[in-house]
Amino acid sequence: METTLKRGAGILLPIYALPTPNGIGTLGKEAMEFIDFLKESGQKYWQVLPAGPTSIGDSPYQNFSAFAGNPYFIDLETLREEGLLKRENYEERDWGGHPGYVDYAHIYENRFKVLRIAFGNSEHQETEEYRNFEKENAFWLEDYALFMAVKGYFDGACWLDWEEDIRLHEEKAVARYKEKLAYDIEFWKFLQFKFFEQWDKVRAYANENEIEIIGDMPIYVALDSADTWVYYEQFQLDEEHNPEKVAGVPPDAFSDDGQLWGNPLYDWDAMEKDGFFWWRARVKTAAKLYDAIRIDHFIGIVRYFAIPAGAKNGMVGEFHWGPGRKLTDAIVEAAGETKIIAEDLGVIIDEVRALKKEAGFPGMKVIEFGFDSGADNDYLPHNYEPNSIVYAGTHDNETLAGYLQNISGYTKEHLMDYLAIRDEDEYQKCALDRVIRMAYGSVSSAAILQAQDVLGLGNEARTNEPSTIGYNWKWRLQPGQLTEKHSAYLKKLAELYRR
Repeated sequence: METTLKRGAGILLPIYALPTPNGIGTLGKEAMEFIDFLKESGQKYWQVLPAGPTSIGDSPYQNFSAFAGNPYFIDLETLREEGLLKRENYEERDWGGHPGYVDYAHIYENRFKVLRIAFGNSEHQETEEYRNFEKENAFWLEDYALFMAVKGYFDGACWLDWEEDIRLHEEKAVARYKEKLAYDIEFWKFLQFKFFEQWDKVRAYANENEIEIIGDMPIYVALDSADTWVYYEQFQLDEEHNPEKVAGVPPDAFSDDGQLWGNPLYDWDAMEKDGFFWWRARVKTAAKLYDAIRIDHFIGIVRYFAIPAGAKNGMVGEFHWGPGRKLTDAIVEAAGETKIIAEDLGVIIDEVRALKKEAGFPGMKVIEFGFDSGADNDYLPHNYEPNSIVYAGTHDNETLAGYLQNISGYTKEHLMDYLAIRDEDEYQKCALDRVIRMAYGSVSSAAILQAQDVLGLGNEARTNEPSTIGYNWKWRLQPGQLTEKHSAYLKKLAELYRR
């Protein structure tokens, strides 16, 4: 049964990229204002990147928990309005020197200090709302809070470097640290309570305005995560809980050396024995956040690449078969009314196509992938099917303006022919608009543009360049950058192409 999204358009903008004061985007007034912009622009979707708590490297795809929310996204102004903070608690702190980029070092240094002040002023533990929150999230909340508290006790070290008894999650050690770190455990639980409380208000406001939120679920979890530490039997770990093999992909269009992600691989046999209980819980939690869940690296459910632990890149490894339909059936059941989207980019084999079709999940089309080969290229709009989502480019690609600036030779000639562009002058003036129109005019049920592409920004605003570190996940929208002119342009396209 197909889970086609209703025909519409949307914008991809991570939460951290909202133009909120104090260094990083949050779930406050600016989130509501962005929803207003989407509605005024005739949009139906807001797509975000994973909203979990980020670890070293600040990637949204490497989280300390597959269930928890990112405490950075808790809005400080809202906490002030609740009487938990004063302006001087946060306005006088250094959140970084440029409003257009996240300075994660300053955020890490200052954010938790402010949030601890709010925690000290809170009486949430006495409320029925908090007690209900604890009950509803009992599967993961206590484990995550303990994990973060113990991590703090060991100065932020990865759990593999903790003392042996707690590293191996021995029962007596767990009880001892729960008693020793009780105050910190409550702090981390408080942060999750506030994150979900604020998120619920943002999602409710979006839905009231007929905007659906599309969220991203990484297929893998981070090695340094509460999930791997607590549910070690569900992963390919040795007796000392060290990874035997890790995730990645072989050499491809993104990297000549392949990509070494380093995530622990699932023990699919163990997961199948308990009916994919962990996955079901994960999907149910994600369904509380999103109207549609995009499963990143969907092809890994069918076939995954296993790289020996300790390898330097993705050039060594081997493919193994995943659970396929057994897992997608569990995901659909757990998701309920929440739609599932398959991120099916990469080397697609027939088995992936078949599973996606059987499950009815919409896949992805990326226009930037369409012009380096002939007319049978799956990413050219004349080859799309309605049950799909089209992007000019994703967060892992160049911005559309950057792509158009950098292509040359056959690719550029092919694109110009396809768009009926006659010369270089017309190309510079019209190419970006025509690619956007091509996405909107396609048969794909949803057309999603990055905010950077609506603004026509170059690669200085790129979200992520795979296999690089230091400059990713930082670009932010600035106040007033999206204008009424942008809104009118998008609304006109949405009306023109029945989106």
